[in-house]
Amino acid sequence: MGLVKVCEVADIPAGEMLAVDVEGLPPLLVYNLDGDFYSTSGICTHSIAMLSDGYLEGDTIECPLHGGCFNVRTGEATHFPCEEPLETFAVEISDGEVFIKL
Repeated sequence: MGLVKVCEVADIPAGEMLAVDVEGLPPLLVYNLDGDFYSTSGICTHSIAMLSDGYLEGDTIECPLHGGCFNVRTGEATHFPCEEPLETFAVEISDGEVFIKL
């Protein structure tokens, strides 16, 4: 599988996230953690909720529906009621552009 461009580095300030759409995949989020970029599924594994409506603090995304949390670096569920990890996607940066490896 290849690389898919999802945005520009400048589109995501440090400490922020951006919802992106990639054909054939569920909604995704891309995170800028002080210049390190990560990507996960944008849908909570506990209940169908959009994590883009949640709260990013450090490397933790909190679901807006029930307050469950995930580590955006690993996808690991870190706070109840979430138990199943988020799917993660490798991110590559090239010439100021953000790509997700599929």
